Amino acid sequence: MEYRRFGSTDFKVSPIGLGCMSMSGVYGPADDNESIATLHRAFDLGINFLDTSASYGNGHNHELIAKALKGRRERIVIHSKSGSPRTPDASGNRSGSTPEYLTQNCEQSLKRLGIDCLDVFCMSRVDPKIPVEDSVGAMARLVEQGKTRYIGLSEASANSIRRARKVHPIVSLQMEYSLWSRDPEGGNIQACREFNMGFMAYSPLGRGFFAGAVHDIKDFPDDDNRRNHPRFQTGNIEHNLKLLAQFEQIAKEKGATPAQLALAWLMMQGNDVIPIPSNKTRQHLEENIRAIDIKLTKDDLARLDAIFPPGAAAGPRTRDMDRVNV
Repeated sequence: MEYRRFGSTDFKVSPIGLGCMSMSGVYGPADDNESIATLHRAFDLGINFLDTSASYGNGHNHELIAKALKGRRERIVIHSKSGSPRTPDASGNRSGSTPEYLTQNCEQSLKRLGIDCLDVFCMSRVDPKIPVEDSVGAMARLVEQGKTRYIGLSEASANSIRRARKVHPIVSLQMEYSLWSRDPEGGNIQACREFNMGFMAYSPLGRGFFAGAVHDIKDFPDDDNRRNHPRFQTGNIEHNLKLLAQFEQIAKEKGATPAQLALAWLMMQGNDVIPIPSNKTRQHLEENIRAIDIKLTKDDLARLDAIFPPGAAAGPRTRDMDRVNV
């Protein structure tokens, strides 16, 4: 496997990472034993870059990863987001950017993961009510204290990145990016390249859309939060499935699954773009990793761009667009 330098850090990471969110019940139930086996299989196959968050399963994700990391910590790069505090009704709020919360969150994350220092500590959202300089200042102190080696941002606008960098170097940006969510091309990726930052593409499979398993909202388990996603709702999904049918035809021609084609497209966007598909089974993990070997021609890329130009998908990419790209 050919590893890539992650932004301005000294880390060399696999061209595809492993998102751990689905291992903690976000997309329906998961089995801890299979999740740990999936993590071990990823390590054995050369995947050395994990994305997690303190909010996944309210700490469950970190505790799960801690079990899988035993005896392997020095080989794995851990990128952990802060998440946001949860209200009694389980909805997030915007106080996840306060210096106090970020400090406490990092310390709790270290304890649950069973490690002394995070590789990258990432603030999950920029709160417009809290100066990003204050948030990053608190994270910079965590670097000084040896609690994280680097700091990153998620869903931050190009302007917020520039403001944040005046306080402390930012090594990465994480943002939703796929053929049906091309918002980062509006300035975020350019800002990352201006400052030699790594770019992490979350939801690279469109929350399962490009995996080809979703043709009706009823396909989701009752406790799957995608049931409330705008792009899977009646009135939007019909349009999106028509686009998917054209996409699937190209995948068939390439001898690939739709998921592999979606990931291959992302890896063709630059060596600084690292997709982090979320897996909870070895089967899906191994399918996704094979995307590394898929080669796309200029003609392939042009055809895909024609099907999914920016704004092609029906419906917003999230229910709370005011909380992203801030």
